[in-house]
Amino acid sequence: MSPSSSPRHAVRPSAVVNAAIRALLLRTGGWLYGDTRAEYEQLVAEWTVAVAAERVEVVEAA
Repeated sequence: MSPSSSPRHAVRPSAVVNAAIRALLLRTGGWLYGDTRAEYEQLVAEWTVAVAAERVEVVEAA
């Protein structure tokens, strides 16, 4: 991976972010309003980045 394509900050593994999403949904009973909705959206965006990064790692390893 070239230095210009490396992430600026560490990406948490998708499994960790997924666990945070599940915990948020459990904590709120599945109801997402206001701050919890914003937190959920941020976590989903982070999860998307993590999954993409993990796919790149798998392709580079192959």
